[in-house]
Amino acid sequence: MSLKEYRRKRDFAVTSEPEGGGPARAKRGRRFVVQKHAASRLHYDFRLELGRTLVSWAVPKGLPLAHGEKRLAVKVEDHPLSYFDFEGTIPKGQYGGGTVQVWDMGTFEPLSRQPLKELEGGKLHFVLHGAKLSGEWYLVRLEEDQWLIVRGGPDHRKLTKAEAETSVLSGRTMAEIARNGPGAKKRAAGPAASGEPALPDRLGPDEMTFLEPMKATLVENPPSGEWLYELKFDGFRSLAYKEGKAVGLLSRTNHDLTLKFPEVAEAVRHLRARRAVVDGEIVALDSKGRPSFQLLQAYESGQERPPIYYYVFDLLAWNGRSLRQWPLERRKAKLKSLLPGEADGIRFSSSLGTDAAALLRMAGSHGLEGLIGKRAGSVYEAGRRSGAWIKLKRVHEQEFVIGGYTEPEGARQHFGAILVGYFEKGTLRYAGKVGTGFKAAGLRELHERFSRIPQSRCPFVDLPETRAGRYGQGITAAVMKRCHWLEPLLVAQVKFAEWTRDGRLRQPVFLGLREDKPARTVVREVPR
Repeated sequence: MSLKEYRRKRDFAVTSEPEGGGPARAKRGRRFVVQKHAASRLHYDFRLELGRTLVSWAVPKGLPLAHGEKRLAVKVEDHPLSYFDFEGTIPKGQYGGGTVQVWDMGTFEPLSRQPLKELEGGKLHFVLHGAKLSGEWYLVRLEEDQWLIVRGGPDHRKLTKAEAETSVLSGRTMAEIARNGPGAKKRAAGPAASGEPALPDRLGPDEMTFLEPMKATLVENPPSGEWLYELKFDGFRSLAYKEGKAVGLLSRTNHDLTLKFPEVAEAVRHLRARRAVVDGEIVALDSKGRPSFQLLQAYESGQERPPIYYYVFDLLAWNGRSLRQWPLERRKAKLKSLLPGEADGIRFSSSLGTDAAALLRMAGSHGLEGLIGKRAGSVYEAGRRSGAWIKLKRVHEQEFVIGGYTEPEGARQHFGAILVGYFEKGTLRYAGKVGTGFKAAGLRELHERFSRIPQSRCPFVDLPETRAGRYGQGITAAVMKRCHWLEPLLVAQVKFAEWTRDGRLRQPVFLGLREDKPARTVVREVPR
């Protein structure tokens, strides 16, 4: 692909736009950029890194966000890779004179083995992983330079006003860029020169308050491609925020965990950074050094004092700079360099390698739950389950909603078993009866929680109270009459052998309550 047309249209003695060249393609992940451009008319320039140039389209109304929505995209001349982080003002009288803002940037995946060939044929299917844009789109040629860009996946989340108006590179609005001139200077080195996205020099307005963590997708088998694997911890997911000497720990549902885990907060305070946002998991270790969710529950209730550690695995921001567009490996390397040697409460979760089968066998030999896989070179997608992070489980374990309990039998006090389920299309479906894994103190505390949320009707849609017969795993019409029903608000962590053919849990064991996940978000985890 040629830059001849790009250079013909510009006088580089006048414009601050880059003349050409720039870094070779990033080793992992092709880049994309969307530049908001106030030329004779306001439009968005959409550019994909293909064939050592930025293949470009002018999209008058911006990329479509609703499923199936189409927007006109006019093919323009290819731009140099060094244009990726250009932001500033093109002088009047020059081609494209006006203000340019780096509206979004990140990496993209072409969903074909030969994207250039597919593009020459008049179409391209791809997935964007940006700070603002994520998901599937299609490009389809109509005629000559007239194309359509189509939203291929579900409706995109609604962008905030700040996201819609500000630059991901500098945090500035179009008006601020116009007032302050070129803004982004040409650089011989730094993130863009190394093939990595250029990044904002300050955090967005919400990044030091709360970011929803990135999520992993459950899969049955390791996928193809280049993946890095880490241990899957059985604890509380938490983002740590450090600003000066102030530290905060927030759960994935924005609950404050700082006072619950003071030793973790103290360890985070010793990070070698003025400001930082770190992703990790708070874990209790048993006598063999293995993560134990049951011990973490016992620690919370004051029954036991196991060693508590914060295993950190990602760095979202550092000294006022968002790092979410950095490749995974670079984020982890930076995080490791920030860890203090003297703070025993914080540990680094290393990548263990790329052989998932061998690592799963190793996890099994040590009684560990499984692995988390992360696509090499991937960006951090806050709040999303994009497929760039996966989980491989050696044992079956997930959250379930408690919908009721049975009367105690024999020597047991308070209750016999809990009845659990999961939400499907807004209704609670029954999954089974869990009668093991409880300690005496836990039975009493749970029963006290149950006494606050009773209800008269069965909350499970597939356990009708008026029909006789057997309903699955010990639930008969007679048993139904002795059940106590609850508002479906409490979430239990349950380990089990497998799902039966009729959708029930086999050999379930109660591990503890989860305070960090809303009941309405609990669904049946089905491996992809």
